[in-house]
Amino acid sequence: MATVYLDFEKPIEELRDQIVQTNNIGTNSEVDVSATTKKLEKKLQDTTKKIYTNLTPWQRVQVSRHPERPYTLDYIENLCGNDFVELHGDRNVADDKAMVGGLGMLDGRSVMIIGQQKGKNTKMRKHRNFGMPNPEGYRKALRLMKMAEKFNKPIITLIDTPGAYPGLEAEERGQGEAIARNLREMMTLKVPVICIVIGEGASGGALGIGIGDKVLMLENTWYSVISPESCSSILWRSWDYKQQAADALKLTANDMKKNKLVDGIIKEPLGGAHANPKETFSSVKASILEHLAELDKLNPQTRIENRIDKFCSMGVVKNK
Repeated sequence: MATVYLDFEKPIEELRDQIVQTNNIGTNSEVDVSATTKKLEKKLQDTTKKIYTNLTPWQRVQVSRHPERPYTLDYIENLCGNDFVELHGDRNVADDKAMVGGLGMLDGRSVMIIGQQKGKNTKMRKHRNFGMPNPEGYRKALRLMKMAEKFNKPIITLIDTPGAYPGLEAEERGQGEAIARNLREMMTLKVPVICIVIGEGASGGALGIGIGDKVLMLENTWYSVISPESCSSILWRSWDYKQQAADALKLTANDMKKNKLVDGIIKEPLGGAHANPKETFSSVKASILEHLAELDKLNPQTRIENRIDKFCSMGVVKNK
């Protein structure tokens, strides 16, 4: 499968093509091109670093949506291996394929992992509803969280959604109520809860599984009440101003950390999570284990109180 390059990654694509062409010349003509290849690889490294250390908010939004970026099931497979059992259904309406979850073993410890799944091709995206859960998806997530609480298992949520499904049927089945109930119930869960934004974190669709003791974001992800395109269409009546909207929304991981809306940022490999998924999985696993060790030291009541205080203090301005 051909590598997908974003618009601003054009210089990276050109350098990689040059490296391939140079190696082909060396192979076909038996000429030593190692020195040239080494120079090109150094230039590629420097160019990639320059581009990815100066990304605009809109470019980070684009990286978060990269089609080769790892999705929830990729993380589950690499964090738990074969030691994962997916659990299905909300015990009321249906099994929402946009929301996946189940029990897995993380470094020898049983945990409940829940997250949105987008799908890697057109057929799977349709099957997963493009990662946009219906009410039954949030009710399934809550059922699994309550199960984890019952059996004293930590909860890990992986957030990656363009938003909750906005269809008429979803509203008829109580989309708003389902998300609101999750917000309330997650506040008082007795077990440790760690939430990680691995891609897009849009609106209540993301927040519906985003209340935790620790809320983390991967470096090239975004978290906001609305997408840049939707914000642009509301304010300017056009999608043409999505870049300005992305700047104004302060939706990047750095902005969210600066405004104390998330607890930490997980650094991505140079070139984004899609450039080196294995390194990304390793960083996410290390971060989860680090925060779990910290949360294990607190009793359930203290964790709940800290969780409530953290979210209640957001957006509050105190006059000195």
